[in-house]
Amino acid sequence: MSVPVQTSLAGLLAQAERRVARRIESALRTADINAEQWRVLTLLADGSGHPMSEIAGFAMVPAPTLTKIIDRLIDRTLVYRRVDVEDRRRVLVFLSSRGADLYHLVGTDVAVAERELADVLGDRDAAHLADLLSRLLDRLT
Repeated sequence: MSVPVQTSLAGLLAQAERRVARRIESALRTADINAEQWRVLTLLADGSGHPMSEIAGFAMVPAPTLTKIIDRLIDRTLVYRRVDVEDRRRVLVFLSSRGADLYHLVGTDVAVAERELADVLGDRDAAHLADLLSRLLDRLT
């Protein structure tokens, strides 16, 4: 029995997000990381340290959940914390060299999964969808 397709914009977005997330998560499974952890690694891959509040916003998780995510990534030596030298009250999180290696390795699989998703629409429609979603997000904040 097939699941009926949503017809509302919100329903379609939610359904598409779940299907896309499943594709990406299958690429992440080999590295034993989940989508939230991947988003953290993606932000930290710029080589800069980031405060927890910024990471939480980027990873789209509440602060207590982010603390658990960071603790797990630290246990795997993928990231580390360091006190900000400019503001000693603030802690920054950095990608370790092992985390960078994993990011680049898994990034290839994620890129393939994303390319497959874009191929479903074609380059032009995929770019148009990305533009529409960006505009929607800009106007909803």
